[in-house]
This record gives sequence, C-alpha cells and structure tokens, in this order.
Amino acid sequence: MNIIRVATYNIHKGVQGLGPLRRLEIHNLALAVESLDADVVCLQEVRQHNRREAKRFAHWPEQAQADFLAPQGYEVVYRTNAVTRHGEHGNALLSRWPVLAHQHEDISDHSLEQRGLLHVTLDVHGIVVQVVVVHLGLIKASRVRQVDQLQRFIEREVGSDAPLLVAGDFNDWGTRVQEALARIDLHAWGASVPTFPSRLPLAQLDYVFARGLKPVGLTVPRGRIWWRMSDHLPLIAEFALSD
Repeated sequence: MNIIRVATYNIHKGVQGLGPLRRLEIHNLALAVESLDADVVCLQEVRQHNRREAKRFAHWPEQAQADFLAPQGYEVVYRTNAVTRHGEHGNALLSRWPVLAHQHEDISDHSLEQRGLLHVTLDVHGIVVQVVVVHLGLIKASRVRQVDQLQRFIEREVGSDAPLLVAGDFNDWGTRVQEALARIDLHAWGASVPTFPSRLPLAQLDYVFARGLKPVGLTVPRGRIWWRMSDHLPLIAEFALSD
C-alpha cells in the first residue's frame, strides 16, 4: 500500500495586504510549498504574469509563479482562468510524479468571474490517478451550476473507474458542494477543518475530495507564518493507494 500526500492552497496571487501595506509573499510561499512535502500540490490564484506588480515589487520573480513555487524535480502544469488588464492568473498543479496528460475547461458562469477546471492525469507508483484542480465562484447560484458542470466533466473525461482527486477552493460556507459531490462518490474528510480566513479561520472553503482512495490523514498548518502569506490556509490530505 502506497501513500499519496495532496495539498491544496489558494495563494492569493502571491501578494498580501492593502494599499501601501501590500507586500510580496511569493518567496515565502515557495519555502512554504516545499515544507508541505506533498506529492501533489494544487494551487489557485496563481499568476502567470502581471506587468503592474512586476513594476511595483523589486523582487518580483522572472519566472511564472507556478514554476517559481515548484520544488526541485516537480513537474508543473498551469492553465489560465482569468485574463486581466495587467496579466492573467489561474490554477496550477505541481507533481512529484510523472504527468501523463492535462487539459482545461472554462466554467465561468458570468462576466464578472472567470473560473476554470484544471484536469491532470498522473502516474503514481504505476497507477493512473486523475486530479482536478477547482476554484469555484463567489455567488451561490453560480457554484451550483459550476458543480453541475464539474460533474458532467468528470463523467465525460474521467469516467467512473480511475482513482480521482478533486481539490481546490470551493468558496462554499455550507455543505451544498459536499452533498452534490457525494452523489458521484466523491467524499472529503469527515471532520470540518477551517481554512478561511487564515488569521482567524471560521470556515472550510478548501477541500480534497477523493474517489477510489482511502483517507488516512488530514492537516492544516496554523500560525503567524501561515496567515501572513495568504488569506487561505493550506490543507494537506493523505490517502492510501492500493496496488
């Protein structure tokens, strides 16, 4: 029996604070991602580039954020969700295991929020594992439709047999998403573990849902070092992967 360690983390585009107090956190986030020691890291609000921020911060990395955050030896997959005036941002996956394939699907529900799914196929100890990285919308009605689209995407592109992980920021303060995904045999850890807001966590917005994998551990790191880097805390889930 092998263990796969999966982290999901909304990194808030690598910048924290407001106005003149805005500060660049991407260098600290790189150290934080490495410290998670996850086999698979699912990231949301990742910037490919941003011309305004690159001018503002002297130490803005030359690399795209996903590449900058990846520990040595990890494969990187990034796809854009949103194109903005000064750049773009989206979802990323960093993998210790070989990437076999990847694709993106637009799940934007209205013009004010651009959202997407990142689907990556991994070879984990010789077993094919499907991973979908998600960042759902802020409006409740939009999330309902986006979860329906996610379900249709899984039925069409993943099927019902392969081990599957669906991880990300679901922006759901209730249980609607959990109940909807349970209907297609995707389940999160039983106990609620608050991840937002990072300084004083009140709700769990970040999840790793799994199918065909046995949960064996769940961790949310806490403390000042973490709440300074993003408005979300990372969530790390471990699963047993049978041969």
